[in-house]
Amino acid sequence: MPDDPRESVLSELREAVQVLSREMNAVLIPEVGSNIAYGLPGAREPEEVAAVQGRIVRLSGKVHPVGQVAFGASDHVARIVITTIRFDPLVRCAANIRYSSEAIEILEDMFLDVCSFDRTAEPPGVKTMDWGVASCCRQGVPDVIYDLGAVGKEPMIRLLGEDPSAVVKNILKLSARMNKE
Repeated sequence: MPDDPRESVLSELREAVQVLSREMNAVLIPEVGSNIAYGLPGAREPEEVAAVQGRIVRLSGKVHPVGQVAFGASDHVARIVITTIRFDPLVRCAANIRYSSEAIEILEDMFLDVCSFDRTAEPPGVKTMDWGVASCCRQGVPDVIYDLGAVGKEPMIRLLGEDPSAVVKNILKLSARMNKE
């Protein structure tokens, strides 16, 4: 493991993306694409959070990262990470996947802590991820946060964890169970 925290974050995230590319069920990729982000300890800005440039997409039925892992590559998923760190500094990784009621049921059956928010209740002048994620973290950071979307916004599931391996483990468990059904 590299001594430099930035290199460590990049290395762990690269490995996670490789595993997802090989083993994740492509049905879990939403229309807008997925991403997985991992922040430096105490990250407060998107530039302190690494993610996949251009997201992870479904290409010919397979999971395909568009670009390289880099700091500042995501604003959306990075804000999820930055918000969770405010509530629990150990929870530094997040990934977004396609919403389905089946996926939520499976995640609940996995005994994960699941929370949701309603995008239509978002107060004016705030960013959805800042507000929505924070509203689910008041009693502690859950393992899963989802929403049912809104006009022009795709429903989405977000998996959270201390590091990429924890998040990938849950995505792969979900993938395996969805393959069986």
